[in-house]
Amino acid sequence: MAAAEGVSVSVVSHGHGGLVGALLADLEARCRGAIEVLLTINVPEPLPFDPGAFRFPVRVLANAAPKGFGANHNAAFRESRHPLFCVLNPDIRLRADPFPALAERLKDPATGVVAPLIRNPAGGIEDSARPFPNPLLILRKAFSGARGPAYPIGAEDVHPDWVAGMFMLFRREAFAAVGGFDERYFLYYEDVDLCARLRLAGMRAVLCPSVEATHDARRQSHRDLGHFRLHLRSMLRFFASAPFRRIVCHHARRGDRR
Repeated sequence: MAAAEGVSVSVVSHGHGGLVGALLADLEARCRGAIEVLLTINVPEPLPFDPGAFRFPVRVLANAAPKGFGANHNAAFRESRHPLFCVLNPDIRLRADPFPALAERLKDPATGVVAPLIRNPAGGIEDSARPFPNPLLILRKAFSGARGPAYPIGAEDVHPDWVAGMFMLFRREAFAAVGGFDERYFLYYEDVDLCARLRLAGMRAVLCPSVEATHDARRQSHRDLGHFRLHLRSMLRFFASAPFRRIVCHHARRGDRR
C-alpha cells in the first residue's frame, strides 16, 4: 500500500481491552502499509497493553461519558489523518493484510464503502452484507431463522445494499460527503442508514470475497433485553427515515430493490 493510501482505523472498546489487544497484534503482524489506530475508550477500563508498543501510532480517546456507535466513530474520524477511514469492531481478527485489495476497490469513485467477507470462528460465512430491510423482509427472516449470507458468494465482488459496521472501509471524502454516521442511532442500523445515504449520493457498497476477516459475533440483541430495545428503536427510526422512504419504499413500488 502506498503512503498516499494510509488507513486510519477506528476501534471502540466497551471493556474489551483484551480483544483490542489481539486486534492490534494482528494489525502489527499483518499490515505493512501506513496506518494509525484511534482507540476510543467508551467506558473506563485499564488497558492490558501499552499503546506505545506498536510500530504504528495508537491514539487513545477516552470519553467522559459513554457515546453511541456513530458518535464514537464520527469523533475518531475528526481526529484521523489518513485518506482511508476504517471502522473495526474489537472482535475482528485478521489472518492477512486486508487493506491493499480493499483500497483498490475504493479507487472507483462509484464505490463509497467496501468490506471483506466475514467468517465466524468456525469458518462459516456471516450475513454481513444484506438487502435494505423492510418490515416484510424482517418478518420472513424472523420466522425462517435464516442466518446465512443473503447474496451468492463466489470469486467476484458483490454489490449488496449495505455492509455491516463490524468492518467498513471508506474513502475519507465519501464518508465526509454524507456527514458520517447519523448519531441519532445510538446502536444498530447506523450502518444501514449510512449505506442508504451513500446510495442516495450515487455511491455503492462493495463486498470483496477475496479478502476475509473473522468475527466473533456477540449477538447481544438476541440475549439482552436492553440491547433488544435499542435494536427495535433503531429499526423503527430507520423505517421512519427519509432514506428508507426514498430508497426502499420507492423501489418496492417499482417491484425491485435497486
